[in-house]
Amino acid sequence: MKRETMLEQLSRLAEGLSQTFGSSCETVIHDMDNRKESILSINNGHVTGRSVGDPFNILGKPKEISEFMKNKTDLINCLGKTEDGRVIKSSTFQFIGDDFHFSLGINYDLTLLSLAEKAIKDISTVSVDLEEKLNESESGSLEQIFQDCLDRMGKPLIMFNREDRKRMIGYLHEKKAFTIQKSIPQVSEKLGISRHTVYNYLNQLSSRAPV
Repeated sequence: MKRETMLEQLSRLAEGLSQTFGSSCETVIHDMDNRKESILSINNGHVTGRSVGDPFNILGKPKEISEFMKNKTDLINCLGKTEDGRVIKSSTFQFIGDDFHFSLGINYDLTLLSLAEKAIKDISTVSVDLEEKLNESESGSLEQIFQDCLDRMGKPLIMFNREDRKRMIGYLHEKKAFTIQKSIPQVSEKLGISRHTVYNYLNQLSSRAPV
């Protein structure tokens, strides 16, 4: 393919990409055989602050020709920064013929998206689940209640026998621990007994309640 034909096609592609992805998308065509006046065409040049006729550089920052250019290798989906600190997502494709060596750079300014992402993360971050908070009893969270009752027992869990576990269930019941959502499975796991056993102990407590 002739140099003029390739340059025309690349220019059409570059302009189309910049229009498709908007003003944050810079597309630039370099003549790699003339790096002193490398830029032949550029769209949305405000992204890196460059214009037609500028020398070859990387995202607006002066740089010696890199190994990937010497080796005629494409660079896909890379992250870079401009001199003023904006975050750029960049890809560069090389097109080589008998009488030309062009590169097409696509540079998308992610700065606003990064700020929006941070704002969304900040506003969507919560410290506690509302449903769990609303289901905490007046005495506090289940962890707090369990520890209080354990302190009242005066011995570590590993030394608990059957009667100790029943008494612990009684203390938890007094502190309204079982009004907290999903307390039964958590208590059964902590005490090393089945949920069915917890329910049985609670039923025994209810049956002993005064009429």
